[in-house]
Amino acid sequence: MKMYTKELMKRFRDPKHMKEIKDADGIGQVGNSICGDVMKVYIKVKNDKIVDIGFQTWGCPAAIAASDAMCELAKGKTLKQAEQIKSKDIVKLLGEMPPIKLHCSVLGMQTLKKAIEDYKKRKKNGR
Repeated sequence: MKMYTKELMKRFRDPKHMKEIKDADGIGQVGNSICGDVMKVYIKVKNDKIVDIGFQTWGCPAAIAASDAMCELAKGKTLKQAEQIKSKDIVKLLGEMPPIKLHCSVLGMQTLKKAIEDYKKRKKNGR
């Protein structure tokens, strides 16, 4: 069985992006009913770019580390670039993940996409 990498454990123990953004421009939340993980992502957008991003994740070390890695990949990117982030990009940043935990990286990607969708919906509705 594969173990967690040092990078994954470092991000689990000391995530840089774990925070709630009170006045977020977009919020996405996704849960996995099988494992019980829940991820919530907050984005601040300026000139079509993600200028700040934060997450709150209730889950295992892999879910928390994947959330943090996803935030790092998305910060500073345009919305279009952020939408191109794949779960394998998250796994690569973490150095790899046990196969049974790969769904955590997929969850991170889905949550980011939900936050971007929420931002676009709010913008369209003038909020």
